[in-house]
Amino acid sequence: MKFYRWFFVFFVFAVSASAQTPHPEQNQVLPGIDVLAARNFDILRGKKIGLVTNQTGRSRDGRATIDILRRAPGVKLMALYAPEHGVRGEIAAGAHVKTYRDKITGLPVYSLYGSTRRPTSSMLRGVQVLVFDIQDIGARSYTFIATLGECLTACAQRKIPLVVLDRPNPIGNVIEGNIAQDFSFVCPFPIPYRHGLTMGEMARWINAKRGGKAKLTVVPMQNYQRRSTWDDTGLPWMKTSPNIP
Repeated sequence: MKFYRWFFVFFVFAVSASAQTPHPEQNQVLPGIDVLAARNFDILRGKKIGLVTNQTGRSRDGRATIDILRRAPGVKLMALYAPEHGVRGEIAAGAHVKTYRDKITGLPVYSLYGSTRRPTSSMLRGVQVLVFDIQDIGARSYTFIATLGECLTACAQRKIPLVVLDRPNPIGNVIEGNIAQDFSFVCPFPIPYRHGLTMGEMARWINAKRGGKAKLTVVPMQNYQRRSTWDDTGLPWMKTSPNIP
């Protein structure tokens, strides 16, 4: 128990020390997808990719990450992967998500909240890089963190790189609450209830805790300060699930 607490706190302070870069207030906060686009999709060019996302995966100007990567030069989007609530965020809490073909893009949508919660070999066939872009809420009891952990495991097992497009922690970097001791898909890791990490930082922490087995790349945000709450970022808020307005 003490080991996990100090490991987590040390990790958060280490990340915080390297991530808090002062910036002029007029500079806009850009999520990872905007930074990746500004880099002309450098780490994805020439690759066949899969995308784990939902309705929160959007650029600052509101474009869906799905659409951005579909049109990215030199990038071939092969498949989508749906967490709890589905790719469009319309499925009720706890309800299984089905595997289907997306009507808008024609892409297969593989369920990561049904008979399996981890990408399988058949789901990842032909995929050279898996991309993850989902907005978290900063609290432990949310299944998107568990989905991230399952993707890290699948990518480590199959030696497929995982790219996480970072997004803000909407309630800031304060750490509060007990360290979890009983685990489930809504409480997958020994972290405080308010964990203080962005999704990219969470990915780094999970991977470090597991010995760095996954080939992980986090595309950082631009002009983001970790102490900021969502209102400070100026980003439009997208409902993350039916019960989180």
